[in-house]
Amino acid sequence: MNIAVVAETAPAKTIIPVIEKLDANVLSLTHSDMARELLEPYSLEMKSIGQGRRSSGVKRSNTTIAKLVLQDTYSAYNALKNKKLDLVLTCGNAGDVRKGISAAKKLGIPRLHIEQDIYNPIEMIAYADLITVPSNEYKKKLKKLYGIENTVNIKGYPQAEYVLRHILKDPDDMYRHYGVSDFYVLFLGGDTRPADIPEIIHQVELLNHNVLVVPYRFDANYVSKFVTKKGVYIIDGDVDLISLMNASEGVIYCSGMGVTIEVGALSVPAVKILGFHREHASNDLALSLGINVVSIYEIHNAVEHMQTPFGSRLIKNGSKASYKVAELAKNMNMFSGKSGGLSSLRKIWNQRKKYR
Repeated sequence: MNIAVVAETAPAKTIIPVIEKLDANVLSLTHSDMARELLEPYSLEMKSIGQGRRSSGVKRSNTTIAKLVLQDTYSAYNALKNKKLDLVLTCGNAGDVRKGISAAKKLGIPRLHIEQDIYNPIEMIAYADLITVPSNEYKKKLKKLYGIENTVNIKGYPQAEYVLRHILKDPDDMYRHYGVSDFYVLFLGGDTRPADIPEIIHQVELLNHNVLVVPYRFDANYVSKFVTKKGVYIIDGDVDLISLMNASEGVIYCSGMGVTIEVGALSVPAVKILGFHREHASNDLALSLGINVVSIYEIHNAVEHMQTPFGSRLIKNGSKASYKVAELAKNMNMFSGKSGGLSSLRKIWNQRKKYR
């Protein structure tokens, strides 16, 4: 079969265990160097659909954002057309999903989406032909909140299998590379407001411990402006986050599903900072794994009482879930449920407005 995947970095880690189980020619569409690096070994062809955009703390206008989205959607459309594709596979709740599903819908290509956050999905999943969810509870909530019924419960998170099989770098090599051997990792992901970064940095400086900061969604120069003490180091550029977290004494993070799954599967002590999504499936998952979810002002106390997550079941279920998605990809014609359409899109759009 011929499939296309459209993914950012964390969703790529979810999709890889699935495409490994498919006998398929894979076209990968990305706008991230890290996603490209992850997917390239599994892809017959790679296409860029734009550039990753890190925040520098300056808010872009709605007009600018709309222009960039349209440009990238057009790039996705051109990359997919005339490819005789059997399926487009997406995951996550970022703009790549919006562009991939929009382009595939225009071209009449079947669309399978892996959904992990039912509280804040991207609105275009309303036009996916089939949507997977990690639990029966989330299946019910997608129907209740957004009127989406074309769902299948895969009972887990495929990314946990990716973490299990990731080749970890020797911690001693990580210590030599970064020049410290006792450190926490602070990860600033997609659930972080730019306005919150000064206080987050201030709070981790109060720990009087080495902290390696991975800005991810943010320009490193912007984040470094708020560092006032020695021992807090900004890591600029790509990083093997899984190996870095594995080598750390603990992880402090303000992001979503990806890092929650990774620290859970690694069983690394962790604290999750409550970001601007007060309701988020990653918060539910973190709490179920024994990871405390705290406000910015509770970081110091929470780190002193950091717990090791209970990750064994997460890994076991993740492997089964990736097999389930692969089977769905091969047999999507078995499911005839209608997509949510415009009604569902409007409901999701209204939900997402709460976080703007």
